Amino acid sequence: MRILGIDYGDARVGVAVSDLMGLTAQGVGTIKNTSRKKLLSELTAVLDEYKPDTVVIGLPKNMDGSEGFRAEETYKFADALKKIYKGKVVFYDERLSSLEAKRYLTETSTFGKKRKNVLDTVAACIILEGYLASHNVN
Repeated sequence: MRILGIDYGDARVGVAVSDLMGLTAQGVGTIKNTSRKKLLSELTAVLDEYKPDTVVIGLPKNMDGSEGFRAEETYKFADALKKIYKGKVVFYDERLSSLEAKRYLTETSTFGKKRKNVLDTVAACIILEGYLASHNVN
């Protein structure tokens, strides 16, 4: 059983996938979000390759738990995703995932262009790992 994790953003979308046992998350990559059509096309290729049972999308929330503009955009993205993916789509609170990803990349001395290229993928891994841990998927 595979689970795909997505960190949706206006400029870039990070993608991660679980191992077959649902224990760990590995980065798949970052997709530039230049248009909805192109993004969905690239995600279709990822979905076809990994054939996940579930897609977990990070839901940006404010620190008080409320949902703002970013959450609304994420819901719109999920609605578009559901047109190309018929499996289960769930949301996972992604508060502080980007901060945690930045901290991880600093600890691993990843800076500059390399950092920008992997930040969203690392955030997707963090979202997916949080989901796996909280749902005891294995």
